[in-house]
Amino acid sequence: MEKRKRYEALLNNINQYNSGQIGITRIAYSNEEQACTHAFMRLCKNEGLDIRLDSCGNLIARREGKSNDLPPVVLGSHLDTVYQGGKYDGVVGVTAALEVIKRLNEKNITTDHPIEIISFACEESARFGVATVGSKAMAGLIDKEKYRRLKDRDGITMEKAFSHCALHFDQIDTASRAGEKFKLFLELHIEQGPVLINESKKIGVVTGIAAPARFIVKINGKASHSGTTPMNMRNDALLGASEIALELEKAANEEKDFGTVATVGVLNLPLGAMNVVPGKVELKVDIRSSSTKSRQRVIDHLFHTIAMIEKNRQLAVESEEISMEKPVLLSTEIVHDLKTICEEHKLAYKLMQSGAGHDAMNMDLFGPVGLIFIPSVNGLSHHPDEHTDLEDILIGIDVLESIVLQHANI
Repeated sequence: MEKRKRYEALLNNINQYNSGQIGITRIAYSNEEQACTHAFMRLCKNEGLDIRLDSCGNLIARREGKSNDLPPVVLGSHLDTVYQGGKYDGVVGVTAALEVIKRLNEKNITTDHPIEIISFACEESARFGVATVGSKAMAGLIDKEKYRRLKDRDGITMEKAFSHCALHFDQIDTASRAGEKFKLFLELHIEQGPVLINESKKIGVVTGIAAPARFIVKINGKASHSGTTPMNMRNDALLGASEIALELEKAANEEKDFGTVATVGVLNLPLGAMNVVPGKVELKVDIRSSSTKSRQRVIDHLFHTIAMIEKNRQLAVESEEISMEKPVLLSTEIVHDLKTICEEHKLAYKLMQSGAGHDAMNMDLFGPVGLIFIPSVNGLSHHPDEHTDLEDILIGIDVLESIVLQHANI
């Protein structure tokens, strides 16, 4: 019961940092996210961890081992959320890592390998349209000039958002740890889907992570009066955008055997009015799959559709690729170890792929990677009603603790 109360208090402590009235809104590089990060720093210090913030805003908390020259066992996730998100996405992974440290301290266990907790900055794409910024920076994968000018919904660039947090965007390269080696990287995360809950499984052992390709598509037509412009004389940007969205759905459905999905998550209609034929529309498109070939077929269809609407609807379309990430296959060794732990604990588990991206996908540069899923009630995530039962979180932490102890000792 003590562990349950302690962890519940920790989770509630973190989730008090929230700028919204509905769900949890703790957007990357916002006041709330920064306050939350610094609160988590204090909690880590209370457990005797050495703390540092890198130039991207990643928090690294280190527990020294018996042999500090050995590569660290690293646990991580993120504290930022989408707009009006839930209490569990990302936060569970970071707080679970700290709970593992609390348990080790409670038992006076000093591991051979050092252990690090990383709270990655800007995992969510909600603010700037690009995801896993902090882990990309750590892996040396940032396209600095492209990211610098990305804007949020209020027109604030990523570079400006950094400055609001006393971070210097020009120094982001120094966050890279490329060349270092980890013993392994582990992330505990809610599934964000309905599979585990529907199949009554307690643990998802993830074998691979699908990766997104993301685009901004700007459709330029001609704004005109809705009452005086005949239907055959219109250059309606919104209808062109709608055709793109429907064709993306069609293309993704044709690739369903590969688990490929496509989403128009943002549609912006500046200066829209009921009595005006839309002249400008901006879309943000997300296409993801664990198969690069399948994903490319959907991308090809997107650009074929763009060419067709330019011709047939007399529209001018601009597109910009903002990310093109690679699917990642996770360590077969870690998958085997997690399966064994589940079997030893008599836990129902499932081998599965992740359709969502995670910071774990950028960590395979440093060594073996393991990703552990726990159930999401009704499959909800990125939603105020997102929920994972506390008992299921604690089961996930038990598995995380077991694999940490297995690998943190020689």
